[in-house]
Amino acid sequence: MATNAASEATASQAYPAPMKATSNGSWQGDNPLDYAVPLAILQICLVIALTRTLAFVLGPLRQPRVIAEIIGGILLGPSALGRSERFLNTVFPKQSLTVLDTLANIGLIFFLFLVGLELDLRSIGRTGKQALAIAIAGILLPFVMGIGTSVALRHTIAKGVPIAPFLVFMGVALSITAFPVLARILAELKLLTTDVGRMAMSAAAVNDIAAWILLALAIALSGSGSPIISLWVLLSGVGFVAFVALFIRRILDFMARRSPEGEPVKETYICVTLATVLAAGFVTDAIGIHALFGAFIVGVFVPKDGPFAGVLIEKLEDLISGLFLPLYFVSSGLKTNVATIHGSESWGLLLLVICTACLGKIGGTVIVALLLKVPMREACALGFLMNTKGLVELIVLNIGKDRKVLNDETFAILVLMALLTTFITTPTVMAIYKPARRSTPYKHRTITRNDTESELRVLACFHGSRNIPTMINLIESSRGTRRCGITVYAMHLMELSERSSAISMVHKARRNGLPFWNWRGDSKNGGDRLIVAFQAYQQLSNVSVRPMTAISDLETMHEDIITSAQQKRAAFILLPFHKQQQIDGSMETMGHAYHLVNQRVLRRAPCSVGILVDRGLGGAVQVVASEVSYTVAVLFFGGRDDREALAYATRMAEHPGIQLIVKRFVIQPGSSGGSASIRMDADEITADEACVADFRAKVLPSNDSIKYEDKVVGSKADVISAIKAIGRCNLFLVGQAPPAMWLTERSDCPELGPVGSYLASSEFSASTSSVLVIKQHDPKANPPEPEDEGGAVDEDPDTPMTDFSHH
Repeated sequence: MATNAASEATASQAYPAPMKATSNGSWQGDNPLDYAVPLAILQICLVIALTRTLAFVLGPLRQPRVIAEIIGGILLGPSALGRSERFLNTVFPKQSLTVLDTLANIGLIFFLFLVGLELDLRSIGRTGKQALAIAIAGILLPFVMGIGTSVALRHTIAKGVPIAPFLVFMGVALSITAFPVLARILAELKLLTTDVGRMAMSAAAVNDIAAWILLALAIALSGSGSPIISLWVLLSGVGFVAFVALFIRRILDFMARRSPEGEPVKETYICVTLATVLAAGFVTDAIGIHALFGAFIVGVFVPKDGPFAGVLIEKLEDLISGLFLPLYFVSSGLKTNVATIHGSESWGLLLLVICTACLGKIGGTVIVALLLKVPMREACALGFLMNTKGLVELIVLNIGKDRKVLNDETFAILVLMALLTTFITTPTVMAIYKPARRSTPYKHRTITRNDTESELRVLACFHGSRNIPTMINLIESSRGTRRCGITVYAMHLMELSERSSAISMVHKARRNGLPFWNWRGDSKNGGDRLIVAFQAYQQLSNVSVRPMTAISDLETMHEDIITSAQQKRAAFILLPFHKQQQIDGSMETMGHAYHLVNQRVLRRAPCSVGILVDRGLGGAVQVVASEVSYTVAVLFFGGRDDREALAYATRMAEHPGIQLIVKRFVIQPGSSGGSASIRMDADEITADEACVADFRAKVLPSNDSIKYEDKVVGSKADVISAIKAIGRCNLFLVGQAPPAMWLTERSDCPELGPVGSYLASSEFSASTSSVLVIKQHDPKANPPEPEDEGGAVDEDPDTPMTDFSHH
């Protein structure tokens, strides 16, 4: 009996009792960290706080979030914080690791389903010969070199591991390219528009499929049974893929067809799909491959057209990517002990693995690229891009660790290799490859021009649906009656994030070969719902509207706007103000980052810019052309920006539904303190007088809907009183930098100028009036960018939308 009791005690020490789910509370003497649920909550919160902090720190280096998550996992493991037994036993005790691994793998299953949703088999089928050759070279050479490296490892630190699985795992680990991580890097570096970007994305997509096939092979070979069993595992996996393609796909197609654009997807369909993902994971786990393989295959076969796939992504991505997926990196980090890499032999092997990985992937890609006559700099950039690792790499390594194919030291070496090769991608590509964009010279960069019959091209930007009604009503009011009229490029500005839907956007951008994608707006092609309004407006008017969407992080979003304006030969960029009016009339900011976007565009724009303070021009809906009835007021103090505002107003006055009020402020002679104006040079005064004289002689007599008034003012109070005397007005047009003193005590929006800041402030009582602040392009202050040598010239800067239909 004593012997049995001793053996039971020994067993209980070796195998701790499973944790109970919830505690009775600390007031009753329970320690919450001894129970599964509160401990899991603490672990999740700690992981998220650490990884997000690291992502913020690494942000200036433009590193993808996966780098922060890998580092965070390693820091929490035995390599850093986990070296403290007290910390490890308190926060990550052994009896909690089963719960942690279960949550991490559930999250991973659904994340791999999202990865499958992102992968479009049709785009892989359209892969060109160049990209296909680069993909094959980027797989074969590092795979072969990985096998060679495995020989060295088996004779040193990996003695006794099974030969065949180890060779395949090493080959797969060195030949993988992380498709989602690469997509984000390309988007952030603005390389999607280049030949390098398109080739890298196509090759990485092929590489992704090959990696999963090789991983399935590696898992099948890592079984402890005979080769016959491994063959059965492979054949069963092939049978599973065929079953999903033939039967499950039909069910998914049926649900996708029953989910039309503009209507909510039924909750039953969402539930059935998620249950199918879990069932597929169970089947592949039972086969002996891995549960995540089944989830990935189901995601691949979900129809990509229509809203069905987008709704699935929307339902899952924030919870899975933000909450559960980081747990997988911690689970991996707890297995990674950098301290196992000790001695000159181990560090030498780490260097060997890193060099082999880089030489195989980069060298194979560069050699084939050069044979395909890709320039050296582009070939090198392509090689480093294809060397990007990511989550799939960690999945391969963790499966190898769990299957006893990789020991602790080999595992740590390969994790550090993946971390380093991904870390160097962005800075290296930025250093060796800077795609030059030649400035496309064009004539009309302002609204003011001598050629009054020339077409006005406007790049109208918007962030969301709230901007659209006012934007369309302003465009309708600005179309004029001239023969050439107005062409509007309506650009939906979308922030690039770490969310899965961002990768879907990148796919669309790549298919169009632009930093944005153009749609014909039909639901069959999954058109952006926010631009359908512009499509409908074009059908009902003679305005040419060409919708497109830009995807970028907020720090570089201005580059997309400026580049697009240059390509489209725009004369006017229309930007939404970074504050939106609330129901109570107050203005709430969208964030400082949006504020900075507007300021950067104003500094570097190749043409005139307008910032629209939206207070509901025409109400919350689009107004039919025949019902347009607006009062527009121009406040003219003088200067080039005010002249540009008057030119725009003159165009608006051509619309029969527009009543224009032009109030010119004349400074009272001898006024001193509190003066309403500042000094102007003689040339500006002469230009103002000529502009006003031309307006009064040519425009005013021919249009009864225009009212003109000279208002003599001597102080700030006089100016404010004159503005308020205008009365009810739908839209104010003002220059950004008129020669006037500030009308407000303080302003946090200097880009609106002295008058615009007052009109946009709460001090201005007529809070229902929208404001358009216009800054005229000054070629002296902001000259067009010079042509860069060796850069790719933008072809056909005004490509009509119909030309994109074949993409």
